[in-house]
Parts: sequence; C-alpha cells; structure tokens
Amino acid sequence: MSKKFLCKNCDLEFNDSYNYCPNCGQKSNDELTMGVLFSNTISNYFSVDARFFRSFIPLMFKPGDLARKFVDGKRLRYLHPAQFYLFISVVFFFLFSIVTRQHQQDLDAIIKQEINIDFSDSTNTIAIPANEAKEVQAMFDSIKKDSAFTSLSEIQKDRLMVVDSFLTDSTVNIKYNDFSINKNKLDSLIKIDASLNEKLTVLGVSEDTNSFKRLVTKQGLKIYEQQGGGILKSFYDTIPISMFFLLPLFALLLKIMYYKKGHFSHHMVFSFYYFTFMFVVVTFLSLINLFFEIPDWIDTLIVFSTFFYLVLSLRRFYEQSFFASIFKAVILSFIYMTIVIPIAAFFMLFISFLLY
Repeated sequence: MSKKFLCKNCDLEFNDSYNYCPNCGQKSNDELTMGVLFSNTISNYFSVDARFFRSFIPLMFKPGDLARKFVDGKRLRYLHPAQFYLFISVVFFFLFSIVTRQHQQDLDAIIKQEINIDFSDSTNTIAIPANEAKEVQAMFDSIKKDSAFTSLSEIQKDRLMVVDSFLTDSTVNIKYNDFSINKNKLDSLIKIDASLNEKLTVLGVSEDTNSFKRLVTKQGLKIYEQQGGGILKSFYDTIPISMFFLLPLFALLLKIMYYKKGHFSHHMVFSFYYFTFMFVVVTFLSLINLFFEIPDWIDTLIVFSTFFYLVLSLRRFYEQSFFASIFKAVILSFIYMTIVIPIAAFFMLFISFLLY
C-alpha cells in the first residue's frame, strides 16, 4: 500500500512513488539537517563559480564568442549575461568608490575654499555704489584733461590710471559688493538656523518665483550650507543607475546598424557581455593603479585595445567581414561617445544636483 506524502513547500498530497513533489520539485523527505544546509550551499556556490570561469576565459580572449554561443542556445554551461554583468559591475563600483575617495575629498576641499572666499575683502574688490561710481569717474576724466595732470610724476600717473581702470570695471566690483552683502546676510541666517523661506528670500526667491527656479535655488543653498561636501559622490552614485539606460541604448544602436541580424534581445546579450568586458578591464587597471603607477602610453594602448576588441566581437557575433566590422565599430563608437555619453553625463549631473 502506497504511503502518502504532503509537500511541505506547496501542500500538495502525493504518494511515495515520487521522490520529488510533482508540483514544485522539492524533495519528498527534505528534512533540514546540517548536511543538507551546507551541501546545498556549497554545491550551488561552486556551480556558479565553475560557470563563471568557463565564461570568463572566452569573454576575455575570444571576443564575441560567448555571446554567439549563448544566442545559439548553449546557455546552461555559461553564466547568464545579465548575471555576469551584475556580478562584475558590483565589484567594479565597489573598487571605484575606493579609488575615487581621494578625488572626492580633494574636490570637497576646493569647493569649501571657494565658498568661503571673502568677497568684501579690499584685495578682491573696491566697493563703490553705481551712482557714485559715475560721479567719481567724471571727476577723474576732468583731472586727466587738466594741465596739472601733465605735471605729475610717472608713478603718480600710474597710480591714478590703476584707480581709473577699477572705476571703468565698476560693474564687476559692484556685483562682488552686492554678493558680499548677501553672503553676510545668508551666513547670519544660517548661523541662527533661520527658516528655509528666509534664506531663500536673500537669494532672490519670492512667492512669485516659479517652482523650477525655487527648486534649483534650494539645492544650491543646500550645497552652500554643506560646503559642497559629497557633491562628487552624489554624481558617482548616479553612474550605476545610468548604466541601466546606457546599455540598452548601446543595444538599440546595434539593432539599427544590424536591423536584419536577430531580435533586440540578441543585441542585448552582446551588449551585456561587451560592457562586462569593459568593466573587467577598468577594474584590473584600477587595481594595478592602487599599487603601481602605470605609464600613460600603457593606458592609451589599453583604451585602443578595447576598440579592437569591439571590432573582433562584432565580426564574430554578426558574422560580417573585417572591414565592415571596423566601419560599424567606428560609427558606433563615434555616436555613442559624442552624442549618447555627453547627453547622459548632462542628465547625470542634473539628477545628482537635484538629489544632492
């Protein structure tokens, strides 16, 4: 007489002729022991690890071959392209945060120094109101025309001309002077922890100001209050998110250039593997630069090598001639580097500013 089992995972009842649940696939007598716990964990880990190394070598030394095999159906033997990309990108951005930490600190120090410049200092400006500047300018013009001016020594004439040059550029000095007054008011309000509206009023924001200008001014105020600390980090934090848009855009360009060669998903596979390769290269360069200073010519050579890797990948994956692959690689790189990347960088800067 057959014995009945109740699946602990999906509650399906089945007889003992099944070693695994017909519905969900869980083992019928799957008792949780230390052996089950660690054997499953270790086997799963080494399964991924083995697929990783089987994928890594072809990725680095056989451009386009891994993507071609995956599209052709040989998928279980190799690491999934999206999984491969995510794993390498996590390693890359972790290392990237370490390498760029000093750059962030240096920029924070520069911004803090610039913010704390005292524009009211006499070495930076001559504070003369606009109406008085015109009167003083007219007085100096009359002095230069007077006969007494010719009797002055050369040193005295030079000093007068220096003053005259400042007056001629009085609009710049007045701007500095106005800023120094606003800066003093703003610093005072920040010191007493005044309300946001009071501080924005000093910066020219009123009830009639449109919401966009108000938002931009508010973010600028936040940067000023925090002395610009972490502004570069805010920009770097947008890079991983932006890659989820940049990678499909790269695949879209491939689809346009190879519109008869497969579905969009095929171009995505190629893009995943190519971007993974790029991340691997940059990660190795960053690791080496942590301990050794690489000559510029080696960096340049490696950059050019990534272009030739792209050419070979296109040729093998799309099965076209070498010259056709070079031509399309040039067009693809030109469009991506001169149009897609600059536009993406602009939006990244803007988003990082808004999210600061």
